Amino acid sequence: MNYNTKRRIAALLAVPVLLITAACGSDSGKDTAEGTVAEVKGKFGAQPDVVVPKDAKAADKTVIETVTEGSGATVKKGDFVRLDWTVEKWQEDKPLGGTWAQQQTPDAKGVHPQAVERLGQPSQQLPEKVLNAVDGKKVGSRLLVQGTAGDLVGENLNPQSGLKATDTLVWVVDVAGAAAVDSKAEAKGTQAAPEAGMPEVKAPSQAAATITIPKGQKAPTELKQQVLIKGTGPKVEAGQGLVAQYTGVKWEDGKKFDSSWDHGGATAFQIGTGSVIQGWDKALVGKNVGDRVLLVIPPALGYGANPSSELAKNTLVFSVDILGVA
Repeated sequence: MNYNTKRRIAALLAVPVLLITAACGSDSGKDTAEGTVAEVKGKFGAQPDVVVPKDAKAADKTVIETVTEGSGATVKKGDFVRLDWTVEKWQEDKPLGGTWAQQQTPDAKGVHPQAVERLGQPSQQLPEKVLNAVDGKKVGSRLLVQGTAGDLVGENLNPQSGLKATDTLVWVVDVAGAAAVDSKAEAKGTQAAPEAGMPEVKAPSQAAATITIPKGQKAPTELKQQVLIKGTGPKVEAGQGLVAQYTGVKWEDGKKFDSSWDHGGATAFQIGTGSVIQGWDKALVGKNVGDRVLLVIPPALGYGANPSSELAKNTLVFSVDILGVA
């Protein structure tokens, strides 16, 4: 899913990223020949405390450290990753942005919004050098990335942030999950016939599905769903990064408005935290990896809450292949 597609499908997190336009430690930093590196206090998964001694001079080179090493799979380029992160300016004890600062939605059930990215592709939330620091690390690891804004953010540094290229930034990144899924992956199995009143889905291999709206049928006013292909993988849990192929059409005229197949194939988003439209959160949590799911989503669970959206008044129909979870 490219940037414009993500903006359409997801009710994107209001992450206060002022910077970008598009284990336990001691109470002192670590001195090196090049200067001081910040200490990170706190456990993986919890909001960290970045500790910098007063008047300490920051290391003059970018530093990438594994604060604590996880025991999960090793992340590699092309993987989908789910991350927590925070960033602070050197010797200013307040986050400039991050996931821990985000408020969970009422239906989130204890999980909070996180970043879901694909290594090797442009990030929505993190500078390329910070995201790429995850490459080769294990799930469950906590990383520190320290360097100047000019080096880490580069030409994408937002001039309205008040930061200068010479300012030192300290990022802490937790690798919460990862999934290795091929861009052309799709659900496999015998597809069930549509239930009465539901659209028909024809899904050719390696291409967007064709979804036919039943003639003369009024759009339902409640969420409708049907598992067309039953997968055998694990159940999708709220808070995970769900990797999927999808095609969406409007009930009113049957016209396709989006498909992952039109944007390079498999894409990922966090599920169950309000990061996508409510209809996806409500229907896809609890499904299985390998499922193909047909969804009919009324405006109230789609884009009805956003009057400026071109889809605000439409009932949306999706065919979604669940390919993995991060």
